[in-house]
Amino acid sequence: MDTLQLIKVGNSVGAIFPKDVLARLHAEVGDVVYLTEAPDGVRVTPYNPEFSAQMKAAEAVMKKRRAVLRELAK
Repeated sequence: MDTLQLIKVGNSVGAIFPKDVLARLHAEVGDVVYLTEAPDGVRVTPYNPEFSAQMKAAEAVMKKRRAVLRELAK
């Protein structure tokens, strides 16, 4: 199990990630990571631009083909 140390950074709090955790996240200094709620707590994940692009495309299809999707859902 990995642990993170919290440190004071000005008026905020920062976390120190071990190198092996950063390697598993494919993240490095300056990268953005996202916190998402999970059933067992909070999950830290790196941003995935490919997934974001796929979701935008899916939303466009869902908006354009709303009636078809509604019929398929029956």
